[in-house]
Amino acid sequence: MTYRLAHPLRATPPFEKGGLGGIVDCGDYATIDNPPNPPFSKGGFKQLFVTTAWLVCFMAFFATFATAQSPATTILHADPNKVLRYAFEVAETGFDPAQISDWYSSIINEQIFDTPLHYDYLARPVKLKPNLLEAMPEISADGTIYTLRFRKGIYFADDPAFGGKKRELIAADLAYTMKRLYDPKVKSPNLYFLDGKIAGMEPLKKKAKDSGQFDYDMESEGFVIKDRYTLIIKLVNADYNFLYLLASVNSAAIVAREVIEKYPDDVMAHPVGTGPYQLTAWKRSSRIVLEANPNFRETYFDAEPPADDAIKQVISAKLKGRRLPMIGRIEIYPVEEEQPRWLAFLNKEHDFIDRVPNDFSNHAFPGNKLAGYLSKVGVQMDRQPGLEVTYAYFGMENPVVGGYTPDKIALRRAIVLGYNTLEEIRIIRKNQAVPAQSPVGPGAFGFEDNFRTTANDYDPSRARGLLDMFGYVDRDSDGYRENPDGTKLELELATTPTQRDKQFDELWKKSMDAIGIKVRIKKARWPDLLKESRAGKLMMWQLGWGGPYPDAEAFFVMLYGPNSGQANHARFKNAEFDRLFEKARGTPQGPERASIYREMNRIFLVNAPWKLGGNRLLTDLSHPWVIGHTRHPVHRATLRYLDIDLDMQSKLKK
Repeated sequence: MTYRLAHPLRATPPFEKGGLGGIVDCGDYATIDNPPNPPFSKGGFKQLFVTTAWLVCFMAFFATFATAQSPATTILHADPNKVLRYAFEVAETGFDPAQISDWYSSIINEQIFDTPLHYDYLARPVKLKPNLLEAMPEISADGTIYTLRFRKGIYFADDPAFGGKKRELIAADLAYTMKRLYDPKVKSPNLYFLDGKIAGMEPLKKKAKDSGQFDYDMESEGFVIKDRYTLIIKLVNADYNFLYLLASVNSAAIVAREVIEKYPDDVMAHPVGTGPYQLTAWKRSSRIVLEANPNFRETYFDAEPPADDAIKQVISAKLKGRRLPMIGRIEIYPVEEEQPRWLAFLNKEHDFIDRVPNDFSNHAFPGNKLAGYLSKVGVQMDRQPGLEVTYAYFGMENPVVGGYTPDKIALRRAIVLGYNTLEEIRIIRKNQAVPAQSPVGPGAFGFEDNFRTTANDYDPSRARGLLDMFGYVDRDSDGYRENPDGTKLELELATTPTQRDKQFDELWKKSMDAIGIKVRIKKARWPDLLKESRAGKLMMWQLGWGGPYPDAEAFFVMLYGPNSGQANHARFKNAEFDRLFEKARGTPQGPERASIYREMNRIFLVNAPWKLGGNRLLTDLSHPWVIGHTRHPVHRATLRYLDIDLDMQSKLKK
């Protein structure tokens, strides 16, 4: 059963042509115009990027063996001979949903754990569906009470924590899972998803903070267990994005209390869920092995592709009715350098490559079309704009770049104006992105495709003038500016020791040298930088953020004051921004909510807590024996939907 919200889940901007006209106003910092389309496609972000020739080959490829493997006659389920291998570009941090928020660890968690709701794999605009529930939650008229009825007969993967017995998932498990985010001992970076939203949780949180012990058995009006399979969640106020949170691995990936209590000091290495896969081997930052969970419930491929999307229609026709998962084993290898990751795919050591490295985009898809040598061997290309944004944040509590006084705001604006984002996109990203105009990623409600700002232009002359005006001048004639009080001015940019980040380091130094600001590079591995960032110890760090749901709120959470130390790495705090953030939460999707988001973006641009980067176009390649791969804007639990043609794999690998 599929349920559509009264306010549809949009995967494309809701603002149709002419809908906004020229009403966006950011003072001197923003303008609306009709810009040319991004360089990599006709129609900008609003179209899928598929060439006619490749589409014909793709459909013909599936047609050649569709009859022989018709789902009506053959049901394959988790064949242990089917092994999918690919690489992460960044190492994972661990596998406790409450303790991790990075993209790569979350991918693994979405294969192991289940959420009450999930997304239809092929539906666009994106659509939520019941996963562990019998139907979509029942919602009270005032939007504050959600009644969730769980399906019976769903079991966790076997683990010694269960004493040799099968452990059924029940309603109390979700209440326990969500309460863990409030536990001070867990130090969850995901508390912002629920903080201040669930009725009755503030007293529990305060008691735990005072006593040092969170009482999971203490009753709360926010979580009422009506019976074994029914949970009632009461919100403090209506929240029009709460259904999304019931599909997020970072807020609702259900864990078993017995497992958490059995491995209290090593829960990151003992993920036990009800999902299609279980962790069977892990060598940190080196190798992750998942194998099909024999306790996984009987589930079949069922998706609703758009009528006008031929590729997704082919995937649906091929896999409809097949039992999930189909692949018995998944091996993932973190490979941070781009060249070995690319060569592992070319040499058929890996079955697909998640986001082709920029340095090889011209080899893989020159002119944004799949290269002939790849097309000839049946390589498949999936190419979509990411629901994401890249940025470099300024530590707002840092004495050098932080603060809200005019001189500090002027310094940050000058850095933004002095950094050559266009060169980053042209040289480093190989034109596989366009300059970001706001913190909101393409495809989210609140993203405005025709919005342009001058606050993020590349204008070194204007940057130098701004620095001069506020007293950042070179007093000792060494070529670099000092602070207005005469003290040394030096930026410290955190980056990883990879060849790719070396290019960014050089561009930062080149850009800042041109406006007279000295830059020092701080090198460390990504998981270590993440820890330092959450603790507020970094001055500047360049990151990417994938929206956990398709609404601007999912991006503005990175700027909401109470989220400092969690999603808000910059520790940006602005009372008016926070007020608008909370107002938007209780406002349905529509013109009023869009207007609120527009004002929040204006406050962001004025204060410049980030240097915006780009909105990237993401391109995945898979070998012809991989069946069913397409990127979902939000959903990361997609490996369950893939299959491997063993005969073709064996033949082509030879």
